Amino acid sequence: MRAEATTANTTAATGTAWGILTAISLCHTVNDVMQSMLAAIYPLLQVEFSLSYAQIGVMTFAFQVTASLLQPLIGMATDRHPQPRSLPFGMASTFCGVLLLAFAHHYGMLLAGAMLIGVGSAVFHPESSRVARLASGGRFGTAQSLFQMGGNFGQSLGPLLAAFIVVPLGRPAVAWFAVAAAGGAALLWHVGHWAEGRRRAATAKPDTALRLPRGIVIRAIVVLAVLTFTKNIYTASMSSYFTFFTIEKFGLGPQGAQIMLFLFLGGMAAGVMLGGVVGDRIGPLRVIWFSILGVLPFTLLLPHVGLAATGVLAVIIGLILASAFPAIVVFAQELVPGRTGTIAGLFFGFSFGMGGIAAAALGVLADAQGIERVFVLCSFLPMLGVLTIFLPRPGRLIGG
Repeated sequence: MRAEATTANTTAATGTAWGILTAISLCHTVNDVMQSMLAAIYPLLQVEFSLSYAQIGVMTFAFQVTASLLQPLIGMATDRHPQPRSLPFGMASTFCGVLLLAFAHHYGMLLAGAMLIGVGSAVFHPESSRVARLASGGRFGTAQSLFQMGGNFGQSLGPLLAAFIVVPLGRPAVAWFAVAAAGGAALLWHVGHWAEGRRRAATAKPDTALRLPRGIVIRAIVVLAVLTFTKNIYTASMSSYFTFFTIEKFGLGPQGAQIMLFLFLGGMAAGVMLGGVVGDRIGPLRVIWFSILGVLPFTLLLPHVGLAATGVLAVIIGLILASAFPAIVVFAQELVPGRTGTIAGLFFGFSFGMGGIAAAALGVLADAQGIERVFVLCSFLPMLGVLTIFLPRPGRLIGG
């Protein structure tokens, strides 16, 4: 039996550790500020290094696929041998990647910096997701949402920080944000110490989690993966190219475009929190249905409206779309009890990897057919949400 399974009942019995959840969420904010800084300075890098859309897509690919390849492996390894004290080392890798982005002299150094940030994500996400579940006190959706909200908030801050600090002061100003990464590493050292103590103190309990037939579990995991794929292609189009879309369509400057991206990412930060809290009350399956299909009318409208309406729709789309991810992660963790690290690594890694592949492909498409064509095609992606019908019904899965 995995260490996670032996502590599930103890976690519920000891109550929610809000201080630890807040700390891990803050560190997620720091981690994802660094990550979003990469996408946020794309317009600046494009001018300084004469990059094509395809090269920008490859940078996103380098970051996200590095994280994608490592996260499931790290998750599987830490399910067998939890390593909460490894958390600060992930932040240290991100620290080094940010410094490379700040002082790179050629495109290869930019790619290396992006990959180091990806390695930092690969180490951080599986173990910190386990810590969030350990500290949840049984409120798994709320804990997962609070953890993920920190990340989404960090992603939303990146464009604003880039617009008002990096753009006026130049690319070397990115290095100042490495100070926050150093602080995050120090905080994660204390979080890891707490998690190690909680894990060691936990008393083994009988594993009463409901087991579904293997075929149903595999089918459900595949469906959840496809839904994640759908969500993250659209998210990749927004995070990598929405600034270019608003610049080209509405004639905005770099700062105005970054503010528009902030609206989308801010909506995601709010949506990810609502998704988990509501999921604890009505079940994650209903949240998944609403999020994936409910966003469709708004994505279809986005490429065809004016500037003000685009800003409003960006918030709404981010809010609804992001609510799915904590529900998907909790649903998957309940499908495979005791494999929290594996599931977190798979879905966070899958998220990063598919987003990276999509960013590279969308960059090639944007070079060939224009940036507006990218957003028209991506607007239909939420239609794949109908696959939710193949997930196990409420009553067959705890919390479903």
